[in-house]
Amino acid sequence: MIDFTYLHPMIVHFPIALLVIGFLSEVAGAVLKKQFFSTAALYLIILGTLGVVAAYLSGDFAGEGIAESGPMKQALETHESSAVLTLWLVVVAALVRVALAAFKKFHGSFQWFAIALFLVAVLSMARTGHYGGQLVFKHAAGVRLELELND
Repeated sequence: MIDFTYLHPMIVHFPIALLVIGFLSEVAGAVLKKQFFSTAALYLIILGTLGVVAAYLSGDFAGEGIAESGPMKQALETHESSAVLTLWLVVVAALVRVALAAFKKFHGSFQWFAIALFLVAVLSMARTGHYGGQLVFKHAAGVRLELELND
């Protein structure tokens, strides 16, 4: 049977990929003035936002099983607070982007504001991922050390 604490590390890579590619598509659309890239970016930010919500919820669940003491506690709290900030930044960036598209205002300074907000959200996500990586590779959070002996 699947252990649901392993769900978080399986999910987090999807919003990372979706939002990074979405941001690059957004920039390409603005620079090249190609609607295809801007439309693709809109769908990618929506899917990436859903992925961030899933990653946040699964991370909250996975954090329940980690013993919080000493350096591990500080590292976990840093990752959690970074994840909350990222969640809000991504949701706000997505709402702004969707609103601009819905009201047909995604051009000029509005477009560059949305791109800048998207960049801040992506950078925050990278920071959260860095702290998550430290939890695993520096503090061995969620790592099970079990030996299976075949006798």
